[in-house]
Amino acid sequence: MHLELMDRAHISRAVLSITSPGTYLDPDNPALCRQITRETNAELAVICRNNASRLSFFASLPLPDVAGSITEIDYALDQLGAKGFHVLTNSNGVYLGDSRLDQVFEKLNERKAVVMIHPTTCRLCPPPESSSVEGSSLRIGETPLRSAEAVPLPEYPRPMLEFFFDTARAVTHLILSKTVERNSDITFIVPHCGAVLPPIVERFTSYSARVYGTNSVSSDDIRHMFKTRFYFDLAGFPFPDQIHGMLRFTDSSRLLYGTDFPFLPGEAVLESANRNDREVKSLFGTEVQRCIYSKNARKLLGLD
Repeated sequence: MHLELMDRAHISRAVLSITSPGTYLDPDNPALCRQITRETNAELAVICRNNASRLSFFASLPLPDVAGSITEIDYALDQLGAKGFHVLTNSNGVYLGDSRLDQVFEKLNERKAVVMIHPTTCRLCPPPESSSVEGSSLRIGETPLRSAEAVPLPEYPRPMLEFFFDTARAVTHLILSKTVERNSDITFIVPHCGAVLPPIVERFTSYSARVYGTNSVSSDDIRHMFKTRFYFDLAGFPFPDQIHGMLRFTDSSRLLYGTDFPFLPGEAVLESANRNDREVKSLFGTEVQRCIYSKNARKLLGLD
């Protein structure tokens, strides 16, 4: 089914990954979550080996399980041939950039990993000072942590609005927590053309200057990061408007084609591809189009 859609959409190669809700499905059974993660990654590796000229994959991690994730990073790269890792904006309420995940990012940095971020449902979680990650599970003292879903407008599908806000929340925290700065060998991919990040960059950098003073980041710092440390895929509906905000902070060399399949059904993927073709041709020259559709990704993932 996937290969057939690729043929219809004229996609020569795809990178597979597991998106929301991820593989950490039972906080009360972290051993099971490690097993689910390992088996999922192994199955993806088999699929990609059987279609080596067309498919690669990003491995999942059993976050917020620190020890399990560190083990899986080495295994996925060394034994399974993963091209990088797919992580959710939050894992059981622990957001990317949270200090409890520092060791995981240190390992990803050590391995010079590519890290693809994808949104999920916002979850509320006690702050770091009141909880810890012990072994496999997130705990407050001896009590397993139970986060609560935050769904302000349940009448609307979460991907319609809330996923974009969770992307902005996670990337902002990665930056303001200095996780990006400390781990200079990680390359991040942000989906959906940066979600709602562009219009809030000036706001959160100005606030950080007031709150953190000389330890803050500026909008120029963000531009530099977005042009050197981040890529942005064009899945979703970045045209005709959203793309222009993103291009104020980065350039075409950091853009990647994406489909959101299968959450975006096959026929919708084809419609989106046709719309993207029209809009990309109106904005960029022929060589830049080739880079957005193929060359940028091949360079990033070492596929040349």
